[in-house]
Amino acid sequence: MLKLRLKRCGRKQRAVYRIVAIDVRSRREGRDLRNVGFYDPIKNQSYLNVPAILYFLEKGAQPTGTVRDLLKKAEVFK
Repeated sequence: MLKLRLKRCGRKQRAVYRIVAIDVRSRREGRDLRNVGFYDPIKNQSYLNVPAILYFLEKGAQPTGTVRDLLKKAEVFK
């Protein structure tokens, strides 16, 4: 099963997150299938590759709670 979830990057006290499609059994920093966006909580910026996200959602990927909130904020579910 696939999930769309956050993968932590950046330095200490300055986290930036990649939004990735990854297997459920992989750890947070594990090998991802595809990078589909990023989120910077400090600057409150995000970039989403909407066609790739929709592709994985059609294939049955489940977004985590935080990723779901980011997708709703970007109006991807319309």
